Amino acid sequence: MAAPLPPPRRARPHRVVSLVGSRVSPFELAVPCEVFGIHRPEVDGWHYTHQVASIRPGPVPAGSGMAVTAEVGLEAAERADTVVVPALATPMEEPERLVDPELAAAVRAAHDRGARIVSLCSGAFALAAAGILDGRRATTHWMNAEELARRFPRVTVDPDVLWVEEHPVYTSAGTAAAIDLCLHLVRTDLGAAAATAVARRMVVPPHRDGGQAQFVHTPVPECADDDPLGPVLGWMAAHLDQPVTVEQLARRAALSPRTFARRFVATTGTTPLQWLLTQRVAHARHLLESTDLPVERVAQACGFATAAGLRTHFARIVGTPPSAYRRRFALAG
Repeated sequence: MAAPLPPPRRARPHRVVSLVGSRVSPFELAVPCEVFGIHRPEVDGWHYTHQVASIRPGPVPAGSGMAVTAEVGLEAAERADTVVVPALATPMEEPERLVDPELAAAVRAAHDRGARIVSLCSGAFALAAAGILDGRRATTHWMNAEELARRFPRVTVDPDVLWVEEHPVYTSAGTAAAIDLCLHLVRTDLGAAAATAVARRMVVPPHRDGGQAQFVHTPVPECADDDPLGPVLGWMAAHLDQPVTVEQLARRAALSPRTFARRFVATTGTTPLQWLLTQRVAHARHLLESTDLPVERVAQACGFATAAGLRTHFARIVGTPPSAYRRRFALAG
């Protein structure tokens, strides 16, 4: 009689703790609760647990006559793998009371212990008060960026992006950018397919153009029926393996290269070649996850002249080489 098979190995739970002070924004707090706090059996390898912690467990004012209930105290951060600080309050409103010292201390201790630290919107002020943004690039809501830079001059504040990754510290801009960053964390931990599954269940796009450094993926934007860019964007997305120049694309749109480039940026938020590059890297991620094609074949299918070219752009945008990405995120056969 054959010996019984051992039970399947289960991933160690990844503990996510959202820290709130004396006040909190309900939307930004709801984002990590939604992304990390729901059991998702449809996502292979799902391993997150989530708690809300505050200085004093119990009701926390959330504005508009609302309150949220924190389950545990700040000591929960001592066991967290990821600590999230949602939006605190509007920095221009009583700025001297914005960051609770106890909250900043808990963030600092978690960082020093090696936890991943994440801020959503004005939560960046707590990270800055904790000193962990010194010498780092960070972002917050554009309305608060100037105040963050003024109060914390050692922080390089970038108001033009959705989120900033300065591993192990992550900061996001306002409101919906919190979703973008939390989905990026899922993508980093479990792969693009997992992030897409979560986004589908939340009925949000899995990727949005972040403006500068974090071009994860640029979806084909909707264009008016009479907009000449519409067919060109569709053609580009369908022919990622083909070499192309701005002049060729402009001819397809019946526009001059200069006019085409200007309208392309106005429509997509980035240049034609940068948009094409991020689309190619996104397609490479999909092929690396879902096929066993050699890296050389993946490069050809995505329009890179050589595997070396794919490796260079992939590592710059994704932050890891294609081979390492495949080892981590390849789907089980």
